[in-house]
Amino acid sequence: MALNIQTFTNMTGGLPFFKAVGHPYASNKIKSIMDELGKDCLIAVYDPHDHATTFSEIHQLSLLNIVGVFVQDIKDIGKKTLGKTTRPVTEIQSVEYDVLFIIAYDTAKLKKDILNLVPKGKKIVTLDEARIKEEYISYKSKYLDPLNFATNLAWFRDEKGEGNNHLHTRLTTANYWSRYGANNVTLCLILFDQSGSVIANWEQPLPTSPSSIIIDSAEVRNRFGLDDFNGQLFIHAVGIKGHDNLKYALDIYGASPESLSCTHDANSWPADFYAGLPAPNNDEKVILWIQNSHPCKIPPKTISINIMGRNSSKVFLNEEIPPYATYPLDTSKLLNDAKWPDQIEINAGKYFVRPRYEIIKQRKGLTSQRRVAHVNIERTDLKPDPMISKISNFMGKGFLLPAPVLPTDRYNSVILPTPMSTSQNKLPIKLYIYDQAGTEVGSHEFGEIKRSESVFVDVGPITRDSLKNQAGHMELVYDHKFSTEAVDGWLHALFRYEDKLTGHIAESSFGSHIFNTLLTLNGEPQSYSGTAPGLSTRLFLRIAPNMGLYEIDSGGDGADTFCHLIYPSSNPWNPFSETEIILISGDGEEIATRKIRIDCGGSNYWLLSEMFSKTERRKAFGSDNSTAGYVVVRDSTCRLFGYHGLITVNKSAFSLDHMFGF
Repeated sequence: MALNIQTFTNMTGGLPFFKAVGHPYASNKIKSIMDELGKDCLIAVYDPHDHATTFSEIHQLSLLNIVGVFVQDIKDIGKKTLGKTTRPVTEIQSVEYDVLFIIAYDTAKLKKDILNLVPKGKKIVTLDEARIKEEYISYKSKYLDPLNFATNLAWFRDEKGEGNNHLHTRLTTANYWSRYGANNVTLCLILFDQSGSVIANWEQPLPTSPSSIIIDSAEVRNRFGLDDFNGQLFIHAVGIKGHDNLKYALDIYGASPESLSCTHDANSWPADFYAGLPAPNNDEKVILWIQNSHPCKIPPKTISINIMGRNSSKVFLNEEIPPYATYPLDTSKLLNDAKWPDQIEINAGKYFVRPRYEIIKQRKGLTSQRRVAHVNIERTDLKPDPMISKISNFMGKGFLLPAPVLPTDRYNSVILPTPMSTSQNKLPIKLYIYDQAGTEVGSHEFGEIKRSESVFVDVGPITRDSLKNQAGHMELVYDHKFSTEAVDGWLHALFRYEDKLTGHIAESSFGSHIFNTLLTLNGEPQSYSGTAPGLSTRLFLRIAPNMGLYEIDSGGDGADTFCHLIYPSSNPWNPFSETEIILISGDGEEIATRKIRIDCGGSNYWLLSEMFSKTERRKAFGSDNSTAGYVVVRDSTCRLFGYHGLITVNKSAFSLDHMFGF
């Protein structure tokens, strides 16, 4: 059964209550409360904010001897909650109970308001007794302010791979809260091993500047004297302002370049379904890293996977996953008939945040090549919107999904459209290919793809060698001439890039948006901050630090950073971007700025080593090459979409993912 918890709404965004009661620093306190209440007590539950079900799903409130559930809002009267029919709190005197349990925080006023309804001396228990440390609360007046629970989870591994290839992970982000006026930001970190046990915890104060933030598994391992681990890192940013989403880039690397890969933040709201997980090719193994996000176990036969559009293929995982534990699900063990380009749908039941998957490509006599990416949230709340097919006269292309096309003489660039809503039965879509100036060099009509179909296209032949020696980009759009059903705007695809010479592969996935038009529809064009329309850019680009690969000028099998910026436009917008590429040191100081112009509808692929001088890059890396700054891509005239990655100097390996903005 899925967890019946409230995590997110489109109206309010992330809901902090499930984070508050699932916080590792609160869960032991809540357990003590539950143990005490379970000692032959008759419990009356007062649920003024409709949190009882969410709380019970995580902490099994239903195991207590509950005699009644009482509510404040008239609209909540008569519901079934914890096996009881809810009654107005004004009737609480009608039952006999030993303890009144108020499932709420900041309860001083709540208790005062019902004082005349509770017999004198009657014990009252509230969640205020299970708050996390007071110094972790940024906004004292409202415990459940979203800014008090800017938490996230990261897959975090440091363990031996094949041969002597030790595998590491490195999380990189920046103190972007400083630009909102936050002066005392601290990261509170808890490292769980694969079994869900805590093996390290520490605090990392941040400078008041927009400094870089780097957490490397190798450094953590050495600092705490840890053995191999493969688990998850819980991160809580406290003292923040302006932005409650904790975003980061995650690099996966090892002594062998075959391990070089990257992905990004987990998206901190557990969902019912995820999709876009590719089935393995004949020489591949696909591992879905299930990481329990809660202090409650995942029971056996709760998580299931199936081939997209074929519910009859559904198979349940018959394993129990402990609280905060990590489980490597080899998809072939459950779906041995699923083969690329099949897509796998994941019934996650809100037990874990957006998971990563790892594809291990077996190579005879050589180290296996690994790549890591993430699946996406499959929406359950969307309905097809007939208006989307009628807005072309206002919105031009409307929703579009941009992605790089790498030079076709060296790379295969493959696109696989992926259904990402439970209501999507058909996808009427078309693909356009553009060179860097925004000139169309090819197109492909997919027609109307059924949910059960997986159709991929290698864009190389479509370009007719026009992108043989240069990078361009592709845009996936709705093709309404093929529509037999309305669409919902939640258009997604997987993009896979293969080096024809080395066989190294990287992949990423994302969804469509409306770009660079003044008119708005359903919150589009999205803004990095504020309301639609989003017509400006602030992207974060992490740069290649010393990860056993070294920076490009230090010799050895060095690695450079690349960035592929795309200027997509649903309607014609400013003819050129006015883009600043700002190199920033690890302590947040601006080192140098370069200005570039990108044609509307075009793109620009560039290397850090070509954009900035050796002297400037050395300032970003620090004198001993052990620190790392970052780059901000800034444009106040248009909304750009970006992809980033690392590439070894000899081009033996590369990583690729989309960038994040703030």
